[in-house]
Amino acid sequence: MYREIDPPSDGRERDLARGGRTGPDDARAVPAEESRDVFSRDLDLPRGECRERVLVDGREYSLRGSEVRTLGRVGAFRVVPADELRRPDERLGVLRKDLENLGALGLTRTMPYVVGRERTTIVTLTERGRDVVAASYRPRDAARPQAFYAGIAKERELAHDVRVHQAYRDAAERLSAEGGRVRRVVLELELKREYQAFLQAPNRGRRNGGGRPQRDAIEIARWAEQHQLPIVDGHVQFPDVRIEYETPDGRLDVRDVEVMTPHYRGAHAAAKVAAGFARYGAVGARLSGGRGSSRGGRCKESRLAEEMLQ
Repeated sequence: MYREIDPPSDGRERDLARGGRTGPDDARAVPAEESRDVFSRDLDLPRGECRERVLVDGREYSLRGSEVRTLGRVGAFRVVPADELRRPDERLGVLRKDLENLGALGLTRTMPYVVGRERTTIVTLTERGRDVVAASYRPRDAARPQAFYAGIAKERELAHDVRVHQAYRDAAERLSAEGGRVRRVVLELELKREYQAFLQAPNRGRRNGGGRPQRDAIEIARWAEQHQLPIVDGHVQFPDVRIEYETPDGRLDVRDVEVMTPHYRGAHAAAKVAAGFARYGAVGARLSGGRGSSRGGRCKESRLAEEMLQ
């Protein structure tokens, strides 16, 4: 099969692509599990087990469904440990071959990394990979599109960022058990970007604004309430990832998730606890989303994580 994907023509930033719905012919051979994957279901790219040729922005790529799923998930979270990308029912060699192909096509980049005391491989999209995802993205809800990213945001925060996907995965499993259906995820960076745009809006077109925010406490409180974000000690609090989901009765709701690493201290840690986010304590390479065990012999980091989760 050979298809040509037209890139978005609205000139928007490639981190956030918009487009029309995929036609019925494109969905005729989509496996059920692929159609439910929140990060790849709106990508007009191959879905089956066999690789298909597609033309995107004048370049030809050979892709299969599992590789498209990897592109969508990695792009949504910016960085994901490779071992979290394989589905339980997939053969061990499938992911390795997928990453080899995606790397050879220039769509992903991998690098060795140590999470806690465990060695792993982390995966990010290249600029070309993000462009391919953006060009093929046909969101079901054009007003609330999924953002996709390329590369590592800040190297000094990588130890924290590599844990965000696992925290999301655990929270999403709980939502699913409650009957919820995930619609999209919003990273902290995107929420903060929207907040900064709100703060600076009065300065647009002003020569003497000095770049300082022109919003008072009442306006900020109203913005925070509209975006369902808490204010602690006068500061808007942002989660590591916001999960937007549909409840069993059809309502739209959000669940905010924060990864609490042992370096959280003092007022910063207290503010995250007071914010009321769903907190996942990271100890070494592990994540826990509730109260810790009462077994003896716990290390100092384990006790700290438990205190923050209570």
